[in-house]
Amino acid sequence: MSDAGEQFGFHTEVTVRWSDMDVFQHINHARMVTLLEEARIPWLFADGRPTQSLREGAVIADLHVRYRGQLRHEDGPLDVMMWTEKVRAVDFTIGYEVRPGGAPADSTPSIVASTQIAAFDIDTQRLRRLTGEERAYLLRWKRD
Repeated sequence: MSDAGEQFGFHTEVTVRWSDMDVFQHINHARMVTLLEEARIPWLFADGRPTQSLREGAVIADLHVRYRGQLRHEDGPLDVMMWTEKVRAVDFTIGYEVRPGGAPADSTPSIVASTQIAAFDIDTQRLRRLTGEERAYLLRWKRD
């Protein structure tokens, strides 16, 4: 995991498990959503992050995954780059590019995805506004 290169996004690696593979020997589409989640957690929810309050409540509002190339078990650990695409009052959108481990950062990503995440108050079961600290952290990773 690295904060280096913030102008490009947050970079992390995600391990591919044998159980992530399907009968065609590439990463199953449903498992890719889980791998995106595993990449996102250290960026947004790690201890000490300004977005820690999101740990108390956040929901996925929208998800898009575009498969541009297949990924196999031997491509792991996967290189995942994430950045903030949009920040609004109660939600934000994260962009992702997923490449085989060791692939150049300027190579065509195998997966391009986005998730819209809404801040949520578990006690009231309602959306809540992002805090100033959360907004500032998310905007730090904004890619234009």
